Amino acid sequence: MTAPLTPPPPPREPSPNGGWQQPAAGHAAAAPPHDAISGAPGGIPGHPGAPGPYGMYGSYEQDGPGMKTELREAAIVTVVVALLGALLGVLWWRLAPSVPLVGDVVDDSWVVYFKDSEGEQAIGVDGTFTLLALAFGLVSAVAVFLWRRRGGVPLVIGLAVGGFLGALLAWWLGVRLGPNQDVIAHAKEVGKGVAFSAPLKLGAKGALLAWPLVALIVHLGLTALFGPRDADPYHQHPPEGQPKDPYGAPTA
Repeated sequence: MTAPLTPPPPPREPSPNGGWQQPAAGHAAAAPPHDAISGAPGGIPGHPGAPGPYGMYGSYEQDGPGMKTELREAAIVTVVVALLGALLGVLWWRLAPSVPLVGDVVDDSWVVYFKDSEGEQAIGVDGTFTLLALAFGLVSAVAVFLWRRRGGVPLVIGLAVGGFLGALLAWWLGVRLGPNQDVIAHAKEVGKGVAFSAPLKLGAKGALLAWPLVALIVHLGLTALFGPRDADPYHQHPPEGQPKDPYGAPTA
């Protein structure tokens, strides 16, 4: 058990009349008050009982309003970025190369095969989706950084989740807008030996991760390079007695 830090009162001195004098009246008022929790003298910087920049009981602010704001902004980013997947789906449908197919009748049954068996159009379909997803990830990361430079974990998570949902939406919409999924019915419609376009198909499912990964990396890089910096508390409150230069900054 620690002893209190309040200095003891001075000893009483005998008076000329044979009695004892009371201690000075201002002595009790001059003694620093104690913290009700830590027992340390209050008002002295550096002690647990001293009020910090955010109050008496600590130097950390509660996360209530700040966290709610970050979560709301993250939700907005997720929804907006995900909706951009509709534009990606339309561009994929319009820019992807067509894969030509041909229908034929063999033993009274329709069969469909590639017109050019050595063609690379199917690879071009996946490549087009991947390149567009990379571009959308770059643009969305830059836009979110310019909107909120301070960043934050919820904002980054919202950006990554929105990018993945946007890629899924683009995949679904591009397939829906593309040629008929029933190739046999399409071959019967155009006739025997007539070439027609194959339905859009994303063979490389890993392309769905291109958008969120690029957005995550670019946003973190921008935040690390150009994001706001926390002020150095050492330069804000230098130790007492340390020499300073003519501009008021502490010298080494």
